[in-house]
Amino acid sequence: MLRAAQHNVLNYLISPLSTSSVANFQQEVEAAVEALLFQQIILYPTDTVWGVGCDAEVPRAVERLYKLKERPEGKPSIVLVADLDMLRRYVAEVPDGLEQALVEQTRPTTYILSANHRLAPQLLAPDGTVGLRIPQDEFCHKLVRRLGHGVVSTSANRAGEPTPATYVAVDPKLVRAVDHVVGWRQEDVASVAPSRVVRFGADGQLEVVRE
Repeated sequence: MLRAAQHNVLNYLISPLSTSSVANFQQEVEAAVEALLFQQIILYPTDTVWGVGCDAEVPRAVERLYKLKERPEGKPSIVLVADLDMLRRYVAEVPDGLEQALVEQTRPTTYILSANHRLAPQLLAPDGTVGLRIPQDEFCHKLVRRLGHGVVSTSANRAGEPTPATYVAVDPKLVRAVDHVVGWRQEDVASVAPSRVVRFGADGQLEVVRE
């Protein structure tokens, strides 16, 4: 079941890159990974909207990101992980139905799960949970896998401002405030929505938190 779940998630990533784009893609991934390794904040395209992020295991970086976004304390953020193995690194327990849910999902879905001690504490909700997602996007997936840690994924806007679906919709002030701007997919014009958010109820069934 584990292999089937991973195959299904990766099977509906964005189409493979053309040969002419491979070199630029690799350069963008490596530059973003380097910034994250230096505990910097990046502006990058996620599998949903444009986001700002940092290494999810570095509290100091997360604190800087929250100040940049003017995000209220106690408000958790989503963390992107490469696969089920990395997801297991951050949770106290994997629900019985998670692998099947991954097999059946057809859109970006964030799962609220009980977290352990490895994530920066600012990322957790008051009840000790965190939102984790395996991204459906070739850039995000490669970024997280190369880093080897979860990457914070929070929308590229300050608190109370509109969520930018495309790079051109990001506030220029925020662009200047981050440490590194990813050049990949800046020309995208398609409007996308934030991920679906779900959690497992006491009966083990999925409950939709945000559709």
